[in-house]
Amino acid sequence: MTVINKEKCTGCRLCQKYCTVDAIHFNKEEKKCYVDQVECTECYVCLRQKVCDQDAIEPVELDSFYKQFQHVISDPVESHGVTGVTGRGTEEVKTNDVSGRVKRGEVGIAIDMGRPGLGVYLRDAEKVAMAIASSGAQLAPAEHTPLATLMTSVETGELVKECHDYHLLSVIVEAKCQEAKLKDVLLALKKVEKEIETVFSLGLILRVDEKGQTKTLECLDELGIPQPHRGKVNVGLGKPLSLT
Repeated sequence: MTVINKEKCTGCRLCQKYCTVDAIHFNKEEKKCYVDQVECTECYVCLRQKVCDQDAIEPVELDSFYKQFQHVISDPVESHGVTGVTGRGTEEVKTNDVSGRVKRGEVGIAIDMGRPGLGVYLRDAEKVAMAIASSGAQLAPAEHTPLATLMTSVETGELVKECHDYHLLSVIVEAKCQEAKLKDVLLALKKVEKEIETVFSLGLILRVDEKGQTKTLECLDELGIPQPHRGKVNVGLGKPLSLT
C-alpha cells in the first residue's frame, strides 16, 4: 500500500502529476498531500519512479490477498503467481498458435477494462463477466487469467463480494464462445456498457481462411459496430495441436 509521510511532505504537489488515476489529493488545511486508499490502484508508479524529491511516498505492507491482487494486476512489472505472466497476469491469446486455446469454430474474447486516468472497480468487471457468461460465453479458467481466481464460479462470472470495491488500473475479462453465439455476446456487452462506470475495449480472436477472411465479423455490421482496422496476427508457427 502507498502512503505519504506527512512529516516529509512539503506540499509541493509534484506527485499529483504522476498518479495514474488522480488518487493523490491535496489537503488545503494541512498543506500536505495524501493518497486516497479507495481510489489508489497500487500501481506503484509513484514509488518506482521516485517522483517525490523528499522521499515522502512510502510503501506499507499489503495486508490482504485482495490488496496483493490489486497491486500485481495494476503494476505492469509484476508477475502473477498463478499464470507467471507480467502485465496484468495474462497473455490473452497472443500465443494462440502455440496454446490452441481458441479452436476452429470459436471466437476468443478479450475485454480490456479501465485505463490510466480512470481505472476499473472489480464490481464493474463482475458485471461484464456475468453479462457475457449469461449470453453463451465460456469464461477463461484461473490457469489462464487472474480474474478467474476471484470468481466464486467461472460458469457465472460472479466475484467474491469482498473484492468488489477494489480499484485496479485495468483488468482483462477473457472468454470464448461459438461463432454462432458472438452476436448474443455483443448484444450483452452493448447492454452492460451502460451499467458500468468505466470504459472497455473489445478484442476478438478468430481463425481466418487462406485469404485472411472470416464471415463471423459480419454480425458487427448488423449491430452497427465499426469493423476493426488493426490487429495482431499469429502466423501459425506453433504446435500442430493448436490447429485443431
